[in-house]
Amino acid sequence: MKHSLNLPGSLFFFITYLISGIITANATEYPLPPASARLIGENIMFTVPDDGRSLEAIAADYKIGLLAMLEANPGTDPWLPKPGTVLTIPAQMLLPDVPREGIVINLAELRLYYYPKNTGIVVVYPIGIGELGRNTPLMTTFISQKIPNPAWTPTPNIRQRYQEKGVTLPATVPAGEDNPMGLFALRLAAGNGIYLIHGTNANFGIGMRVSSGCIRLRSNDIRALFYFVSRGTRVQIINEPIKFSVEPDGRRYIEVHQPLSNTDSDDPQTMPIALNSDAKKFIADIATERVRAEAAIVRRAGMPELVN
Repeated sequence: MKHSLNLPGSLFFFITYLISGIITANATEYPLPPASARLIGENIMFTVPDDGRSLEAIAADYKIGLLAMLEANPGTDPWLPKPGTVLTIPAQMLLPDVPREGIVINLAELRLYYYPKNTGIVVVYPIGIGELGRNTPLMTTFISQKIPNPAWTPTPNIRQRYQEKGVTLPATVPAGEDNPMGLFALRLAAGNGIYLIHGTNANFGIGMRVSSGCIRLRSNDIRALFYFVSRGTRVQIINEPIKFSVEPDGRRYIEVHQPLSNTDSDDPQTMPIALNSDAKKFIADIATERVRAEAAIVRRAGMPELVN
């Protein structure tokens, strides 16, 4: 005999909310602001303890990427931050100016935004993306396949690159803890399915350009995302180093990240950032303090800065 569970609508959404809370407990979860607002979160001040932890380990505790920590705290030793140093944890941000639907990935800020339906929240994950020359492409697509315990079959190009470093890869790396794809993978439909959102067996590199084009998450993060998203979920990948917003109360913010380098000689801290027409209009507006906005573009702190 088959049994079905028929719940009142309010109870169904309450249970859905509880499940979402359990699944996103390891991520950074924010209540969604009104459609006319984009600012979420608050930065956190953290004093480095004398415990020998790396900046990556501290970043992982706060679900932040390594590059985001370095942008917010320039000059900090990534291997052994000095005890007693007060760090800024960049937990405040502007939502990307694209539809708040499914998954949105902004390559320039190395973040993934997930908008669960009917929850009124956005969940933010730090990610690793394609390294220079193996860029993660811009696209609007969807999740075509969910793969638990994926095996890794290196492409001929990947095998050749490793061989040049003196490493011979097997034809297939079986599923398990040692698999570079981690324990979960979400295949994207675009590009004949060659791009995936997946885990890793080495957390160092989250928040950096480290992959062959796929999007990489920490193990707990991909586990949460894997169980909560469904096939067909919309995925949009953008590359916007500059975000800006006029909030409902009139406050004007600009958030600037280091742009992705195009060559080995590029310095992301000093290379020019192309401004689109909307950004130019925002900066030129009489309500924007232009000097502050231009200073923010030079500073590239990766955090919203008030410019009026």
